[in-house]
Amino acid sequence: MLPLTRWPLEARRELVGVFTDIDDTLTTDGAITPDALKALGDIKATGLHSVAITGRPVGWSVPFASVWPLDAIVAENGAVALVPSATGRLEKRYQQDAATRARNFARMQRVLDRVEREIPGARRATDSAGRECDIAIDHSEFTLLDDVQIAAVVALMRSEGMHATVSSIHVNGWYGDHNKLAGARWIVGELWGRQLDDEMPRWAYVGDSTNDALMFEHFEHSIGVANVRRFEFALSHLPRYVAQAERGAGFAEVAAAVLDARADINAR
Repeated sequence: MLPLTRWPLEARRELVGVFTDIDDTLTTDGAITPDALKALGDIKATGLHSVAITGRPVGWSVPFASVWPLDAIVAENGAVALVPSATGRLEKRYQQDAATRARNFARMQRVLDRVEREIPGARRATDSAGRECDIAIDHSEFTLLDDVQIAAVVALMRSEGMHATVSSIHVNGWYGDHNKLAGARWIVGELWGRQLDDEMPRWAYVGDSTNDALMFEHFEHSIGVANVRRFEFALSHLPRYVAQAERGAGFAEVAAAVLDARADINAR
């Protein structure tokens, strides 16, 4: 992981947008900080696209999608998006059809019950009521699980045919082919009618934990806020750059690097 200061100015000038994780990337101790919120506004004010991609549930995301200066929040690891409309209403868009969602939801509830029944200490995340397309087990937000317990949750979910990833606070499991990268590709097509893979070098991604590894792998301009070092030895792919600051302050640092490059363009 290179220091953020090594991110070439020329590359930053060419960006068309920024994807970001939410928990422990935009937020600090569960809340977005003023510097991170201002950074989002500054990015949007320059005309760059900005999309948050999170493992959090769509129900949890609604209040933030309504007020944060974002083009969309893609929730539940790529399954569903909240998109502010021109009238201020939020549009909810899904990758799966209603029948598939209903069938998967019933299966996932059975797995969730099994995890809580069979793994000592495992408890569903407190935001579970807002989830439509995945399930989550809390390991660091309100309930503390050790590495052995976390691995057991992941193994059980995968034994049931689910995808499973570990974020900074939850173990998420779901049925379907979506993930954060698929969600990024999908939302670029949904909102702008373009192919993300055709312009991947013009997007940046900011994250902090193991469920960001796929994004770190595919985005040339991938950045970890400093607390990503907590997961350094567990990540299959590291971010190319790392900020000096943690969490929201780290995101603000990344935004400043992007905005400095834009200011350089305007000064010409």
